[in-house]
Amino acid sequence: MNEIGGYFELELRKAKEYHSDALALNTGRNALELILITKKLTKVYIPYFTCDAILEPFEKLKIDFEFYHINIDFEPVFNFNKVQPNEGFLYTNYFGIKDKFIQKLAISCPNLIVDSSQSFFSKSIPTVSTFYSCRKFFGVPDGAYLYLDGVLGVDFPLDDSTNRFKHLLNRIEFGAEAGYNDFKENENVLIGLPILQMSKLTKALLCNIDYEFVQQKRKENFQTLHKELSIHNELKFDIDNEIVPMVYPFWNKKPGLKQKLIDNKVFIATYWPNVIDWCNENDLESLLTNEVLHLPVDQRYNEEDMRFIIKQIIS
Repeated sequence: MNEIGGYFELELRKAKEYHSDALALNTGRNALELILITKKLTKVYIPYFTCDAILEPFEKLKIDFEFYHINIDFEPVFNFNKVQPNEGFLYTNYFGIKDKFIQKLAISCPNLIVDSSQSFFSKSIPTVSTFYSCRKFFGVPDGAYLYLDGVLGVDFPLDDSTNRFKHLLNRIEFGAEAGYNDFKENENVLIGLPILQMSKLTKALLCNIDYEFVQQKRKENFQTLHKELSIHNELKFDIDNEIVPMVYPFWNKKPGLKQKLIDNKVFIATYWPNVIDWCNENDLESLLTNEVLHLPVDQRYNEEDMRFIIKQIIS
């Protein structure tokens, strides 16, 4: 029975999830694990340029994997004839800007798996296994969505997120720096979790988001940066108005630029430190990890914030 009366809960609007037709799970790595189990894959090709968390399901299930390189357009340097019927190919939709390429890749690549952790708003392709991570785009402690044929009726226990909010609350009360250690601790808590359904709390928060506003703001902020910084950027983008980016990747060898931004409280994530251990120092992936700045464009910020970032870079 529904509870009536008593004390108030968090005041959240009851709208609709963006990926309402997907299977809602607790983490992206568990979504990948479910893909590996369902597809019965014996080996998967994965990019060097990715987070080391992606290896967790492979190690857990003892499934073989092999790395491949990418080029400066973030596209595979790979012979797809190598992929056998019982093998998979994992590709990341880098920064949410590779939708057009994935449409082409789905035609030529057998057993494609798309990691959309960085591209929450990208549409899945029918028959292509695709998973999304929520906390890369929104202030939630966990959560993932999965599109995978044959599992949408599977019933997993519910996750419990109540003890994973300290970093989110501290950021509101005291600022980003005060909550950073709690953020890292929460990332560690997610390691090794079993496959579970998304918690009620995370789902409620995701039903509270104005997705149209988020998309529009990210597009506007990306375009503001791109208009001013593209001539200084070694990376080139094939984008259109449908793209909803996670960040603005900016590659410029101006010395001390990252530290200057940090000193001015523009915090830049590193994607991904583990790549340095996986690759040679002159490999493109190592250069991307060490030198590309991932500038914030998310829904918390406006044109004035973007102008501030631009000023720090070109002044």
